[in-house]
Amino acid sequence: MDIIKISLLGICGVILGFLLKGTKPEYAAFVTMGIGIVILGLAAGKIRYIYEAIEKLRESIGLEKSYLESLIKMLGITYIGQFSAGICRDAGHQATAGQIELFCRLSIMVLSLPVLLALLDTIQKFFA
Repeated sequence: MDIIKISLLGICGVILGFLLKGTKPEYAAFVTMGIGIVILGLAAGKIRYIYEAIEKLRESIGLEKSYLESLIKMLGITYIGQFSAGICRDAGHQATAGQIELFCRLSIMVLSLPVLLALLDTIQKFFA
């Protein structure tokens, strides 16, 4: 039922933003940001459940905690970057949105390198 509430909230925000865009365009951007922040806040509750499930998975297969932390950081970077880029696009700043997305991709790449190196090391030990 949460998805219905979130969807309706998003649709109402879009309609309100559309109505305000003709008369008060500066308020339309604030409405869009406000609705986005509310939805992001509601989504944060779901992240706790995901974290607990991943922690149980880590314990059952014996992964290092640093891998789990990297995965959570990557998810956070993805969500925050997508949210920020979306707000920039709504405000008409396509170039800034592209730069945010590029920075997020590079950050995820940097975070994934230790995991990739550990995987390559494991494969190398397996074949040696």
